[in-house]
Amino acid sequence: MVTTSFVIPAYNEGARLEEGFARFAPTLEQLGHDDVEIIIVDDGSSDDTLRQAQRVYGHLAHLRVVKHDTNLGKGAALRLGIALANGVNVITADADMAIHPYHATAIIDALARVDLAPGTRAIDGHIRYDQRLRTWAGALFNRLARHYTGTYLRDTQCGFKGFRLASARLLALLSLVEGFAFDLEVLYLADCLALSVEPQLVTWDDVRGSSVSVGRDSWQMLKDMRALSSTRYENPVVVLPATIELDAVRQAARDARLRGLVLARGAKDAVVVTSRQGALGAIDLARTFDAPIATTSLRDLRGRHLDAL
Repeated sequence: MVTTSFVIPAYNEGARLEEGFARFAPTLEQLGHDDVEIIIVDDGSSDDTLRQAQRVYGHLAHLRVVKHDTNLGKGAALRLGIALANGVNVITADADMAIHPYHATAIIDALARVDLAPGTRAIDGHIRYDQRLRTWAGALFNRLARHYTGTYLRDTQCGFKGFRLASARLLALLSLVEGFAFDLEVLYLADCLALSVEPQLVTWDDVRGSSVSVGRDSWQMLKDMRALSSTRYENPVVVLPATIELDAVRQAARDARLRGLVLARGAKDAVVVTSRQGALGAIDLARTFDAPIATTSLRDLRGRHLDAL
């Protein structure tokens, strides 16, 4: 049984995947190949990322490589990967594995206690890159993130984050950001939903060749960040009795060929949260249980017990 899914977004990473895997291999051995699932999402690369991913990772027992036809952004790639994940825990990681992968064991341990265990590179409140411009830009971004979202975390953009599967699924279903500000958005949503968060200190090497461009991407990240607090996060839901059996809902979701859904159970009812593009699937699910369809908000979902379907 797969216990941990690693979701790796990759855009034009063909030249860096092999070095990243070399850094990752000892951790895979420690966790056990049979217990780990690798999901690589090629986000519309124009190089040989897809071929290299299959060559470098192809010997693993549980590997899935999928590709967007065009470059949609890191957020879109992670949403797809999380929807496909099967592990009890989900860890997102950059293709270069710049964050030392052995921190995965501490993150998995933390997920026994909390919903989210994001990695943080901040020591004494600061992240220091080899390049002065990146250090300055990172500090400015974090200051703005605290201003616009109220987050207390000093490193929202660390690509190495751990989630319980159901929490990851819900955050992916609700999120809207396509690009690099997705990392900040999921932390903002986690706070709105009252999910438990325990940051884990990580170490890293400042690997060259990142697809993030300070000049090209900063304005879009700022725009996405400023929009978070004014965004109405609403998704279609199927409203079921609070006592509904989890196995029955899982079987109905399989029969309807729906993936990546979450059952959010409260005191008065249970709702199946679907994607904004999944209205037709929600209709099929509602027919199975003769149940109504509604829309939900962050307030409606706050504090509910979550199960992945």
